[in-house]
Amino acid sequence: MAAEKSGIPLRHKGKDVARCTVERLLKAMEIKGVVRGGKVITINPDKAQPCPDDKVNREFHAPFPNRLWVSDFTYVSSWLGMVYVAFVIDVFARRIVGWRVST
Repeated sequence: MAAEKSGIPLRHKGKDVARCTVERLLKAMEIKGVVRGGKVITINPDKAQPCPDDKVNREFHAPFPNRLWVSDFTYVSSWLGMVYVAFVIDVFARRIVGWRVST
């Protein structure tokens, strides 16, 4: 397969190629795609502070609703910057029971 340097995606040229095939071929040819933007560092942990205890010992099972809630947070890039979202999840129902968004 000859490398095309026109910058026009293969689909626009009428060639139907699976993304995984392109990834595999790029890896085999040791070619990396263009990465736009820089990596956003969202967390800088303080190595001097101890890691908080795991209160449930990684046992995410509850015998009935409202017995165990866990939380998680993530971030999403938006046009105005990073938006952080925190979730509280009921382990029994595996449903979000509360959430909060912040910039």
